[in-house]
Amino acid sequence: MRRDTFLKSLAALAAAGALPLSARAAPHVKMLIPANPGGGWDITGRALGKAMTDAKLADSVSYDNKGGAAGALGLAQFVNGSKGDPNALMVMGAVMLGGIITGKPPVNLTQATPIARITSEYNVFVLPANSPFKTMADVVAQLKKDPGSVKWGGGSRGATEHIAAAMIAQKAGVDPAKINYVAFRGGGEAIAAILGGNVSIGGSGMSEFAPYIADGKMKAIAVTSAQRLEGSNVPTLKEQGIDVEIGNWRGVYGAPGISADQRKALTEMVLAAVKSPSWADAVKKNDWTPAVLSGPDFDKFVEAEFANLRDVMTKAGMVQ
Repeated sequence: MRRDTFLKSLAALAAAGALPLSARAAPHVKMLIPANPGGGWDITGRALGKAMTDAKLADSVSYDNKGGAAGALGLAQFVNGSKGDPNALMVMGAVMLGGIITGKPPVNLTQATPIARITSEYNVFVLPANSPFKTMADVVAQLKKDPGSVKWGGGSRGATEHIAAAMIAQKAGVDPAKINYVAFRGGGEAIAAILGGNVSIGGSGMSEFAPYIADGKMKAIAVTSAQRLEGSNVPTLKEQGIDVEIGNWRGVYGAPGISADQRKALTEMVLAAVKSPSWADAVKKNDWTPAVLSGPDFDKFVEAEFANLRDVMTKAGMVQ
């Protein structure tokens, strides 16, 4: 076979996704992050991009932050601006599902292409150091007496800590629509409110509260995981008789209109990246729980999450 004919054949195979990753030219990946810099989605997207370049899976990765409306503004930009692009990725997760349910944006996640779930970060509930409560049982007892007297502090309305609070109320026999949830625009505001005793109980990712728990300024009373988190003695809700488990999982989607082979190539790239030493370092640094899921299993997971979240959020009065 002539050399030019061979090279053309090789290029055609690579374009079709028929070659292993190692035999393809590493692409330039465009990562849409539907949040402002510095938050969980931003950290996740940039860590994934770094893992891709460190592992030579991508030549380069560019990042585009588009925050607002629990990710719905970024989703709209991705759906409308990346059609058919085999090298486009968007970070997403549980918060985006909640935002779509409550905000009912004109675009939908089903317009993009599912690739993989990659991490989960479980919430920890904490008390201010001078709280009259000592345990989650104390909080639940007061919740049963007077739901409005327990002021829950956390991220945006519909965030996983908000949903977890509603689920706790539901399991305790309290109308979840009656919980008193105070939403803060950022982690700094929520931390200040907890430290100042302006809320009864606060919720967020373990990594965000860990320094304050370590120095005694906050008391951790429960985590929303199935088992205790590695290196932590904080009991789960389930251990305390409250059958609630919810994770702030994060994943990535591909552009609308890509082919099955292009989806397969993107999925292989992401799965290879999350097996790299660079990604392992990011997981350890950020206290993430690996939660890799792809293919039809990921598709089914997202569908089930939508249904479950919609049910809980409707009962909690979050959906109008």
